[in-house]
Amino acid sequence: MITSNSVRNAALIAALLAAPGLQAAEVAGVRVADSLRVGNQELVLNGAGLRSKLFIKVYVGALYVERRMTTPAAILENSGRRRVELRLLRDLDADALHSALDEGLTNNHSPAELAPLKPAADALAGIMRRIGKVREGDVVAIDFSADGVQVALNGEERGKIANPEFARALLKVWLGDKPADASLKKALLGQ
Repeated sequence: MITSNSVRNAALIAALLAAPGLQAAEVAGVRVADSLRVGNQELVLNGAGLRSKLFIKVYVGALYVERRMTTPAAILENSGRRRVELRLLRDLDADALHSALDEGLTNNHSPAELAPLKPAADALAGIMRRIGKVREGDVVAIDFSADGVQVALNGEERGKIANPEFARALLKVWLGDKPADASLKKALLGQ
């Protein structure tokens, strides 16, 4: 027998299952986890989207944070852990990956802002060169914290940059006023 109570419960379950953020997302055929553990901290998916360039799918990007935030300023100013995860949809060499990050830094900062960050940017270039070619399906994880930036490839740490100002600057590649991809920025913000 169907009661009003069972109808309410069924409606509640359906609403919870349909709520954004409670299920893993799928972007361009890639499943994106709704949460992950970085060190001893659980991070939640803030948003995920597709980075394409000239109609070519490059990667699925996902932003993980301690708690969901909807504005770039809130994410950039937060000193907590954040992760940008890039699941490659095509092969890229280290120079292409690094030049895209470097272009994002240049587009979102004045020369005066970039000057003190040059040693950190050079360190990032070195990490990317050591990584070498990334292949379709590889995952580049960039962790941001109050200590700086840590880069991993397929779960293996590849380098750290101990510079909190650089961490904030690098996040602007995706969340700055001139992001690498405006639609990806919106997606990372959960919009």
